[in-house]
Amino acid sequence: MTFKDFDLHPEVAKGVRIAGFKEPSPIQKEAIPIILEGRDLVGQAHTGTGKTAAFGLPILDRIARGEIERALVITPTRELATQVSDELYHLGRFAGIRTLAVYGGVGYGRQIALIHRGVQIVVATPGRLKDLYQKGKIDVFNPEVVVLDEADEMLDMGFLDDVREIFEYIPQNRQTLLFSATMPDPIKELADTLLYEPEFISVVGEETTKNVDIEQYYYVINENQRDEAIVRLLETENYDKALIFCRMKREVDRLAEELKALGFNAAGLHGDIDQMERDAIVKSFRRGETRILIATDVAARGLDIKNVTHVFNYHIPFDPQSYVHRIGRTGRAGKRGRAITLASTEEFRELQRIRKEVGADMKLATLQVAGSGSIGDEQIEMLSQKLQETALHPMVDQVLAKMSDMDQSTFIKKAISYILETEEFDESDRIGYDEEELEALLGEFEATQRQSKSGKKRKRRR
Repeated sequence: MTFKDFDLHPEVAKGVRIAGFKEPSPIQKEAIPIILEGRDLVGQAHTGTGKTAAFGLPILDRIARGEIERALVITPTRELATQVSDELYHLGRFAGIRTLAVYGGVGYGRQIALIHRGVQIVVATPGRLKDLYQKGKIDVFNPEVVVLDEADEMLDMGFLDDVREIFEYIPQNRQTLLFSATMPDPIKELADTLLYEPEFISVVGEETTKNVDIEQYYYVINENQRDEAIVRLLETENYDKALIFCRMKREVDRLAEELKALGFNAAGLHGDIDQMERDAIVKSFRRGETRILIATDVAARGLDIKNVTHVFNYHIPFDPQSYVHRIGRTGRAGKRGRAITLASTEEFRELQRIRKEVGADMKLATLQVAGSGSIGDEQIEMLSQKLQETALHPMVDQVLAKMSDMDQSTFIKKAISYILETEEFDESDRIGYDEEELEALLGEFEATQRQSKSGKKRKRRR
């Protein structure tokens, strides 16, 4: 199946060709025909599966054909609103379709003016949209199609009441589309309330939760190795763009400053950063000007950045679903990605629970930055310095005489190879426990736990 099979309006189809879309994704195959028919829809799919085009292309087609005039997309975050608006603009620009991102943190004036001038698609966050409707600023905007994107994220962020109130201002005679990665009861109830006899589709299957295009590794480390580990990994992994997830805002700030001080092209992103700076950081990362983005889970919600080759979990996430969302930022559109998780010895059991719940194929890894034939840049630099400072041995001429049949270049290479083979480098730089060490460590931990329980039982008997 190709996009030609949808028989989209020629100017919309041109936008699809220019964007380089060839074969529709599973969510696009199922959703586009239903939306083109004007029916309500509940779609379950993760971020990065092509949802924006799945609802965007049929909306653009219907606007281009004059079937509808306006559409509204509600998203949980400002970053996602900007992304969706940009993508819809690029797909619909040849049909002359105008889009607008509406969110808080900036002035009302321009947003209100553009809506009054007849923007066809508004992509908005719940807070700002509710405010505009309450104040009667956008009464002229009556969308015939409304999309709730990332509905479960809106639930997590406490926006469902705002969403319900927004729908009081929207005409009843509308088409409503709801997309969500998960379907908790409040989302099902919202769908029952707002949608009319919707079609239900889901592309969240075994292949989605197991993330077949993502290589997953984990390192079990001591807590005091965490910073060194992330630095070593960034030095050794061949990444294009990397996302590093931290649990707390202060960790994001500290790690971003540390990496920048070490010369890495990095930036931090969290909820306390003002909107203009947030926009600049995300744009810089999207363009590849910033290669490493350190973020909290909340700040990264809705981010859909192309060519993220690596996701690093500086700390393990709080729950299995967060792990799935985090690593899903890489390995998209058929490209391979790598997800690397750092877990302290105390966190190892929690990581095992996450692995079991999401069915993740995670491999234990160690990073040997020195020793055992693997020598890092620091060791090479050290050896080079040592060779330059070494005094000539009194018997060097006798050795050279024995090697007279060997050319100078080969002799030098062989001499350095011999030194590299025999030189003892410090192996303390290795990051992570190997399988044998980890088993021994866990055995000691379990033995300690048994002794502790046994001691408590003896006390109770007395």
